Amino acid sequence: MPMMTRRLFQLFWGLVLYGFAMALMLRANLGLDPWDVLHQGLAPKLGLSFGMTVNLVGAVVLLLWWPLRQRPGIGTVCNILVIGTAVDISLHYLPTPDGYAMRAAWLGAGIVLNGIAGGAYIGAGLGPGPRDGLMTGLCRRNGWPVKWVRTGIEIAVLATGWMLGGTVGIGTIVYAATIGWIVHHALPFFTITPPERPAIAG
Repeated sequence: MPMMTRRLFQLFWGLVLYGFAMALMLRANLGLDPWDVLHQGLAPKLGLSFGMTVNLVGAVVLLLWWPLRQRPGIGTVCNILVIGTAVDISLHYLPTPDGYAMRAAWLGAGIVLNGIAGGAYIGAGLGPGPRDGLMTGLCRRNGWPVKWVRTGIEIAVLATGWMLGGTVGIGTIVYAATIGWIVHHALPFFTITPPERPAIAG
């Protein structure tokens, strides 16, 4: 398989899986990650589906790249278009789980698949998602540490989403505690590196 075809294929299935994982966490109804708390709180205010709200917020965040002089890639654009659409399609077919044990299982599956999917689409190397690009742009522009910028953004987004009515719960805590570890271990497996160019003699 040609390198670019492989990268595009991995990007696409990674984004679709990411949306499916988000739908699992939504159906579990035990708490969402910070950005999805915001999406859930905004959706009824905007009169949009959850997935279309995800896509819209992604597009708005991308506009914030302009003063940071961030350059989007094809992966950035696909992120905005695919994830929210995949969420809505998944929610259409996924039933609501019965009982706490089943909800907890869906939450766990959603978090694990979310981390794997994140490693897949990041590993494709075709551009960061709009939310990740905002973080890296702020760090590069201002010289701030990633850990503080990421934490500040997540807290601000979570607080805003919670005030708008988004679901905060045990799932929010479990996601925050585990997602970095999952992505950390998934990323090396999925990272696609271009082959080394042969040295030119003479």
